[in-house]
Amino acid sequence: MSSHSIHGRNPLTGKFIEVRIQNGIISSVRSKASRDDLWLSPGWIDLQVNGYAGFDLNAESIEPDLVHALARRLLSLGVTTFVPTIITASEDRIIAALMAIREARKQSPLTQHVIPFVHLEGPHISAIDDAHGAHPRGFVRPPDILEFERWQTESNGLVGMVTLSPHWGSALPYIERLASRGCYVAIGHTNADPGCIHEAAAAGARISTHLGNGVSRDLPRHPNLLWAQLADDRLMASFIADGQHLPADTLKAMLCAKGVGRSILVSDVTSLGEMPPGTYKTPIGGTVELTADGRIAILGTQILAGAALPLKSGIANVSRLPGFSLGDAVRMVTENPGCLIGGRGVLRVGAEADLVQFRWNENSGEIEIIQTLVCGEAI
Repeated sequence: MSSHSIHGRNPLTGKFIEVRIQNGIISSVRSKASRDDLWLSPGWIDLQVNGYAGFDLNAESIEPDLVHALARRLLSLGVTTFVPTIITASEDRIIAALMAIREARKQSPLTQHVIPFVHLEGPHISAIDDAHGAHPRGFVRPPDILEFERWQTESNGLVGMVTLSPHWGSALPYIERLASRGCYVAIGHTNADPGCIHEAAAAGARISTHLGNGVSRDLPRHPNLLWAQLADDRLMASFIADGQHLPADTLKAMLCAKGVGRSILVSDVTSLGEMPPGTYKTPIGGTVELTADGRIAILGTQILAGAALPLKSGIANVSRLPGFSLGDAVRMVTENPGCLIGGRGVLRVGAEADLVQFRWNENSGEIEIIQTLVCGEAI
């Protein structure tokens, strides 16, 4: 029987703790006297990952080795659970990506643990300008339960979240069907009116995908689909807090409106994470420009094409917002998304020991990963 411990300051309480681990499971959490500057939290959960460090889940063809390498890279950044995100594409291309991820999970217990399911962001989104963002408009199509069934058949039921626009006439029965099967439905890249948003939530939609982005620039002041999603308590909301997708004031106001308990931070990171500034050809947005501050936009436009900064940057940015704490930010990447993944993201006896130990600079918000544990094993 293997047994060891790890310690640090708990961001949720500010108290120093020691977590004892036996055979990959947390066996005790107790107070510990310490003067060091280490923090300890459950491993971070990212519900929206398109790729990172050159590894692209939306490439024309992907292999299981790419999925394994991506998982390892994210683990080094404190992310112990991530949801591969496949954007709007042809059905053949979507199925090919699903099959590669399915095979990667089959090959490696670590990859299987780190990847609980796949997120389909599209193809059932809005085709209007701004709302579809960097998604290829030519592959946008209405919800089709038969297509969903084909995804699940080919991937062995791997699709666990679908982001769609509820403006489609077939959206409500589609949402009801997916929700009844345990697949989370998210609202995003939409031009739906407020009434349609509330109908989608009543039908079983659970979350708003990167709220504040993927919408028309010409929204009326009120009512509009942003207010409706912020106000509907049946919907959680994810936010990209990389400093590019939402201005600080907007992010703070939206987090306050939705509340810490219903807010989730995602990275929406792409293969351009850690790449040098420059012009690139990518599946998300085509020809894009990556700037030194981490902004990715379709060349010659202001249309964002994913993110370049990992989840820890969003945690750092939220931790510096007036009225928010490191504990609030950590909750948005652990317990909150974890409620969608079997209750992961909590420090409790009996939970799997997915943990991240890190340093945090209270002034700059900068985070340095010290070590990441998956089921008690250092990665």
